[in-house]
Amino acid sequence: MKKNKPYLYIIISSIALVIVLAIQVNWLIQTAKIKEEIFNEKANMVLSKTTDELCSDQAMCSRIGTCMDEEEGNNHLNAVLNKNDVDKIDALFKKHMKFYNLGLACKFVIEQHQTDHHAQNAGYMSNTFYKNLDETDNLKGLKLKLIIPDKRQFILQEMGPMFFSSVVLILVVLAMFWRTTLSLLKEKRIAEQTTDFLNNMTHEFKTPLANIALATKLIRKNEIIGDVQKVQGYTEMITAENDKLIHQVEQVLSMTALERGEIPLHLEQVNLHDTIHAVLKSMSLQIEQKGGVVHTSFNASNPSLKADKTHLYNAINNIIDNAIKYSGEHLVLHIETQSQDQHLTLRIRDEGIGMDTDVQAKVFDKFYRVPTGNIHNVKGFGLGLAYVKRIIDLHHATIELNSKAGKGTEFILTFKNA
Repeated sequence: MKKNKPYLYIIISSIALVIVLAIQVNWLIQTAKIKEEIFNEKANMVLSKTTDELCSDQAMCSRIGTCMDEEEGNNHLNAVLNKNDVDKIDALFKKHMKFYNLGLACKFVIEQHQTDHHAQNAGYMSNTFYKNLDETDNLKGLKLKLIIPDKRQFILQEMGPMFFSSVVLILVVLAMFWRTTLSLLKEKRIAEQTTDFLNNMTHEFKTPLANIALATKLIRKNEIIGDVQKVQGYTEMITAENDKLIHQVEQVLSMTALERGEIPLHLEQVNLHDTIHAVLKSMSLQIEQKGGVVHTSFNASNPSLKADKTHLYNAINNIIDNAIKYSGEHLVLHIETQSQDQHLTLRIRDEGIGMDTDVQAKVFDKFYRVPTGNIHNVKGFGLGLAYVKRIIDLHHATIELNSKAGKGTEFILTFKNA
């Protein structure tokens, strides 16, 4: 349960964030509706005030009524009204629109009661408002319609700063939550890897230290002191185990120094074929103990490259060492070099246990070790391939990994020729 707590916190936080975002979106929608209601109320007030002033002008009402009688059957009377009346009604609308802070273009239509416009005005964000003119005898059967084409745009502009700030804040919250979640998962993964590293380091240090302590204890025995051959054998054991400890400590320190950029590369002309031969010679005993077979195919016409000889040697050594560790029952190594254009390619392929796709994405991470079950039969700290990747990157080269579970693994290193 404790192991899954971070994921539980993330799920609860995600649900809470979704609820908050839903509330924020709903608030924006409700605000838009309130803005529309306020706008509609003002528009109706404009229409009401204009209608009152229009109806109080008896002469104009009489002219409109006369037009209605002359144009019976014509829905829209604007076209037959004289220009002065049209301008006067238009001026009334503009005056009241300005009074209610609706600085928008508008137009009006006087029409008869032949069509029902109520349904049209009920629609969301409708831009048409109307009022019956039945209060005046001359205008009975007529409606005055106010049309505001830019109503939607006006409301959106009114909400602009509020909407923009809300969207920005929502995006900021989402980004920060996502970043925090990634950081939490990364910290959790690092903590797990560090714990595994410490466990591995304890195991790796414990064996040589125990062997050194045992050999030292045996040398101290009186019956052993006089036996030169046994003393020499125990001394060689101590030296070998001590070398292992030194190598392990140096591996950790080198990786740490590389991460901090404290180890500069000493570039020089290096023959790749000679480096490979040197690595295979140094690992001949390990290969022999595994009963391994190494197939080499040096096809590169120009094996020269500019590199740090020591770090290049160590990188190739780590790849071959991994191939030996994960070789399974039979070690078979294929090492091939090729020249193409201005590039030099090194392929190191084994026929070992291989890797699944999800494992391949992690093998270059620090402290990561390919799982081999509960049996601790593969030694190391999980720094080898992380070191290789770092060295290859510093040489401005590339490394590719091709692997399939049960089918082996291939590393492809591509350098620029010197």
